[in-house]
Amino acid sequence: MGLLDRAGARLTSRPEEADILVVNTCSFIDTAKQESVDTILEMARFKTEGSAKKLIVAGCLVERYRDEIRKSIPEVDAVVGTGELESILEAAGIAPPPAAAPGLFNILSSAQMRPGQESLSGTHKHETTAFRAEGDHREQQGRFSRDDWQGAAHMLPTYLYNETTPRFLTTPRSSAYIKIAEGCDHPCTFCVIPNLRGKFRSRRFESVVAEAQQLVARGVREITLIGQDTTCYGEDLGLKDGLATLLDELARIEGLRWLRFLYAYPNRITNKLLETIAKHDNICKYLDVPLQHASPAVLKTMKRGAGADIFLKTIEKVRATVPGIALRTSFVVGFPGESVRDVEILEEFISEARFDWLGVFSYSDEEGSAAFANEGKLQKRTIEARKRRIMKLQQSISKRAKQEWVGREVMVLAEGESEETAMLWEGRTQFHAPEIDGKVYINDFGDLETLEAGRFYRAEITEAHDYDLVARIIAQVN
Repeated sequence: MGLLDRAGARLTSRPEEADILVVNTCSFIDTAKQESVDTILEMARFKTEGSAKKLIVAGCLVERYRDEIRKSIPEVDAVVGTGELESILEAAGIAPPPAAAPGLFNILSSAQMRPGQESLSGTHKHETTAFRAEGDHREQQGRFSRDDWQGAAHMLPTYLYNETTPRFLTTPRSSAYIKIAEGCDHPCTFCVIPNLRGKFRSRRFESVVAEAQQLVARGVREITLIGQDTTCYGEDLGLKDGLATLLDELARIEGLRWLRFLYAYPNRITNKLLETIAKHDNICKYLDVPLQHASPAVLKTMKRGAGADIFLKTIEKVRATVPGIALRTSFVVGFPGESVRDVEILEEFISEARFDWLGVFSYSDEEGSAAFANEGKLQKRTIEARKRRIMKLQQSISKRAKQEWVGREVMVLAEGESEETAMLWEGRTQFHAPEIDGKVYINDFGDLETLEAGRFYRAEITEAHDYDLVARIIAQVN
């Protein structure tokens, strides 16, 4: 989006206005693939029946089904994988600056996503090697095997953006994401991310710091560091405790009020990392650790290792080092061979761990993953029933925990009027990550006539529900 904007394109979210349609896709699980395909077909109608001249498909679906997309949907003019983002101008037929004139094209970014999740990318019709690594990247463990996929000869992505890459922020003006690493080297048998994103690679330390400084200078007050595995940051660069060192440096940027990271691999949560979180007031007391399961038998088959007992010790250490920290996790239910007892172990673990936030995914049988060949596949209705059981359990845990918030004074980032009614505003505390956790609904502005989106306020929690909170404003924070 930044490359297009700098070249003079005018971005729009209205497909009927667009000359060029760009669909950014996901291919992680079945529902994401279906949503991506449905969106491509929907946008194709704006080309065949409307005024759009080009349709570009970008992202992870291209990495898996590059050839099939072109064959099955002839309306698609260009495809771009996750490693070819910088070829968007050629795909769109826009000359690079300074030749481009502002407002020359209207470009649509469409992925049926919530605000803040849109992305633009593209490539030309022919194969390019500009952003691919040379050589064979197939791992000995076989987790990068692509023989059964469309475009199996396509090299794994190696692209990484840096602080000089132009950005077009679609998040609220006070918040921004920074990707500090790309790809993943973990051999989880249910996951195809290494095939879609490539081997793990970190951005340069100085590049991340420079981008953060630039964003804060633009008025950003909350930065969320992201990557498929942020806790491995710097290992490929020879950095010890790379994430902790990076957090320590970023926390010193004047004007940065909240700093958090997503996601943490459980065996990479070091003492240094926890001590760094505890040390700085502006590092959010929040940790997202996708554990995937609690049964040692299931975790072994997933090639994750550990189990409930080890996880509970880790959680105890985290809470002892960072008092009051909010913990989020996610689990996969219905993995091939998962028994009734495995689910009971998971429920017992959840009851004891008492996570602040918890998400559950139904196992998605993905070609290209090691688990695709496993026996013991469960029926969909069994998987969905187990998912409902886990979420019902977490709902009761969350309901009791949220009641303990009533009467607490917290800092809230106001995000804007609620979609439900203009009488309510929505906000978040440091214990709520953007877009994925519950909300704080503000129904009393105190002495203020109105609130301003992107500003921080002191507030008192007055009500609590299953996942959401209600608050009244006490004062604005300068």
